[in-house]
Amino acid sequence: MNIAKNMEAIVIAVIAVAAAASMATAAVPKFHAAQPVAEAVTTHVVYVSAKRLSAEEKAGL
Repeated sequence: MNIAKNMEAIVIAVIAVAAAASMATAAVPKFHAAQPVAEAVTTHVVYVSAKRLSAEEKAGL
């Protein structure tokens, strides 16, 4: 049996088996739990203020 000759059929068969196994083992929930509603969203903002280093200061580091 020449595997290289039938490689396309082998790949398609492997994909078909993987898809069937994926569908067969997929968990289907019986009900959807209610999603919690966020009433107030808090966004944290950080401001950084600093002076830029000059070339001399960068070289000294």
